[in-house]
Amino acid sequence: MALTTFVFLATLLTTSFAESDVFNRIQQLQPRFGTGGHRVEGLDCQSWRLVVETNNLKGWKLVPESCEDYIGKYMLGKCENKKHYRDDCKVVANAAIEYAYGVVLAPDGRDVWVFVIDETMLSNTPYYARTDVLFGALPYNDTTFNEWVAEGAAPPVPAIRRLYKTVLSLGFKTVFLTGTEERFKDIRIINLNKAGYYNWEKLFFMYNTI
Repeated sequence: MALTTFVFLATLLTTSFAESDVFNRIQQLQPRFGTGGHRVEGLDCQSWRLVVETNNLKGWKLVPESCEDYIGKYMLGKCENKKHYRDDCKVVANAAIEYAYGVVLAPDGRDVWVFVIDETMLSNTPYYARTDVLFGALPYNDTTFNEWVAEGAAPPVPAIRRLYKTVLSLGFKTVFLTGTEERFKDIRIINLNKAGYYNWEKLFFMYNTI
């Protein structure tokens, strides 16, 4: 069986400048205000988001309190670019679709595309926007998150739903992974169906393995 994986890698390049005045000029260009207009002392929230998204910041537990407003506006579309988060999702989905069209599928019909449900197929943004969560600026609470999962109200990420429909139309089989507990299997399936996901080969609950 052929297993197709699509991995986005980002590499941060550090360039050393021999001339200190050149370095200082570049430093002056760094933004010191979050999208919400609040000054961030000693921290650029855009840079913090970048190192997290590229998995270059290890072991972080909380969103910096000074960046909660910036992250919230980015996720909810309340920043200067009102569709910033959705536009970012579209770019990723478009790249994945382009890759999918270039794959020559095996004649056995067993090529598989693996999707992660959490924050990819389904969005937990309504949960993270709550005042008792503050987009990750407050410690994670397993109880309240499970209560959110039990509601079965997570909306789809439109760009990823489009990717899902595309790979199905191309002949890929789909496998879903989720970090939620298996006791939520029935409500998770209902939520997936409501969000427009109906067809998959396997659904794996990875709660005890991640």
